[in-house]
Amino acid sequence: MCKGGKSTQIRNHLYKTYSPLLLFLYFCFMEVNDALVQKLANLAKLRFNENEAKAIQVDLERMIQFVQKMEEVNTDAVDPLLHMSASVNIGRKDAISGTCQLDAALMNAGKHDLQFFLVPKVIKK
Repeated sequence: MCKGGKSTQIRNHLYKTYSPLLLFLYFCFMEVNDALVQKLANLAKLRFNENEAKAIQVDLERMIQFVQKMEEVNTDAVDPLLHMSASVNIGRKDAISGTCQLDAALMNAGKHDLQFFLVPKVIKK
């Protein structure tokens, strides 16, 4: 079935880009065929040959079957998972930690005047 290569790249790209639930909802009401595989490849900006397309089709069908199998599990007593760990928002405290003096900042600028960085014009009127 999954032998790596392009099919693994597409699967990884799809799972990074879309949640597994959205993929399931997208796939569960449609047939996984060559047109769907080609459409997903175009969206993922990938190219592959016929053998790779067949392997991707098999992988997509296996993913759908896996999600459908997971629906059979009774999760009534399981609380929804909001975070992977019990720690929430464990970032550092915001603290002011020194500033950069004007002359030091301008020293690293490509172009500047006495107070400001000079950059190319990007908005045309």
